Parts: sequence; C-alpha cells; structure tokens
Amino acid sequence: MKLASFERLRRLGILGMNARNFILEQNPREFNALADDKSATKKLCHEHQIPVPETYGVIERHGDVERIGDLLGAKQEAVVKPAHGSGGRGILILARKPEGTYEASNGKLLSLCEIGHHVSSILSGLYSLGARPDQALIEQRIAVHPAFKTLSAAGTPDIRVLVYRHCPIMAMLRLPTRASSGRANLHQGAIGAGVDLETGTTRGGIRRNRKVLNHTDTGARLEGFTIPFWREVLDVATRLSRALQMVYVGIDVVLDGEGPKILEANAHPGLGIQIANREGLLGKIGEIENPF
Repeated sequence: MKLASFERLRRLGILGMNARNFILEQNPREFNALADDKSATKKLCHEHQIPVPETYGVIERHGDVERIGDLLGAKQEAVVKPAHGSGGRGILILARKPEGTYEASNGKLLSLCEIGHHVSSILSGLYSLGARPDQALIEQRIAVHPAFKTLSAAGTPDIRVLVYRHCPIMAMLRLPTRASSGRANLHQGAIGAGVDLETGTTRGGIRRNRKVLNHTDTGARLEGFTIPFWREVLDVATRLSRALQMVYVGIDVVLDGEGPKILEANAHPGLGIQIANREGLLGKIGEIENPF
C-alpha cells in the first residue's frame, strides 16, 4: 500500500522530502548558513539595494539585554526575532500601550522586563537551529497593506516564493490566524493560499494540511484574491536568490503600501506549498532543467 501511494505521488509530480534534500545538496554550504542567518541576509539585501524592514537594533550579549527599552524607544510597534530561528518560533510581535507596556499578538500584555527575559531566551539558543547561542533582532513591524484587510486576522501576511535556479517556480500567500498568534507560519496554524505565478491570484487555501475555502477567522474567501505589486514580489525574490547564489531557496516577502520588502530567506523550505497550490513541484523543476 505504501509503495502504491508513493507511485501515485510521483505520478502527480509531488516532490518528496528525500528528493528535496537531494536538490538542497546543490546549494553551497556557506550560502545555506547565510540564508539561515536573518541578520546576514538583511546585510546582503542592503548591499544589493533590495528593500527590507528597518532594523532598530541587534542584541548579541546578555549584558546588552537592558538596552531593549532604548531600542524600542517611543516606537508604537516592533518585532523581536531570533536571527537563526525557524518555523516562526521565538518571534514576538509588539504594540505599545499607553501605560508603557506592550501588547503581544496573542493579546498578552508584557513589561520591558518580560520582553528582556524573552530576548535572553533567544540569546541562549532556545529558538535557534541546533540550540546554538543566537542574536535577537529588533526591527520594524510592517503595516498590513490595505488590500489584505479582510484576509488578515491578527498579524501581517507574507508571501513565500520558491526559487529554483533563480526562477520562481511556486508561491503561496501565508495568512496569520488567531490560532497562529499573528505569525504567518503554517506550522503555527496559519493559512497558506496557493498563488498563480502569472497573475498573482490565489487559488484556494490550506490549514494544517487540510483544504479550506475561507479564512477561519474573518470568513473571507481565499480563492480569487490578487496580490498587489505581484511582479515586484517576484523580482525581489529572484534578486535575493541570485545574491545568495543558491540553487533552491524559499524567499519570504511582506507588503506595505510602498511595495514588497524581504522578510527572510529559508534554505530548507517546507513542502506544504504543493498542497496549497494543488500541484507538484517536480514538473516545475523539470521545465527548468529540460526547457525544450
């Protein structure tokens, strides 16, 4: 039965984990490490004039955790994230409240002391790949593009673009939910909607690997939404893949009213994007490898 299932997936053009890992071996290791380091990726973006959210500060040592108040200053919103995190773990989305506390995306009120404790956990490697000591990035929270108003429940949507040999081959719109605590990460409970590469229009959605027709919180229909600045989204994703010199990479892009900004790169992008698009990746890769 398992063999039959495997053969059926192959006929459908589904890229499996082993095949993906074989492709990933073509990526130069030094650039894998660069893609997995959000701070280094942002520096590379600056060098290539690729737009990114503003960085308010980077905390590298426990002795500097007390600087968190100065870095946040009077800013009304900010994001705290591990430089080497994965799966959306350790990301703290903050909104300043009048009484001097900060509201996280899950509604919990946090003091500067509690935020500092979270930063210390980041530095200790609680959320990093391999539990290695890490850095904490304090950066701009991108305001949700007005077009996403009905599709955004508790956070900022982003777009995952898979790029193979510097050609976009698949994309999905990732939509935060209340269950994902405002994070646009499928493993945390966000919704993924497949996107037509030619038009930037969504095809439908998935949540926890099951098809969904409407946003679970807002009720908005997931099919037929056209993403603004679509050509620019594909352009910045392609430009970063070239700068990273990677054969296969996932690029995450956010949109504000001015256009796309790179959020991060992912050297080991997941395969759920195929379910979101109701289509396999093998054919897309084959078209690039054998174009005629």
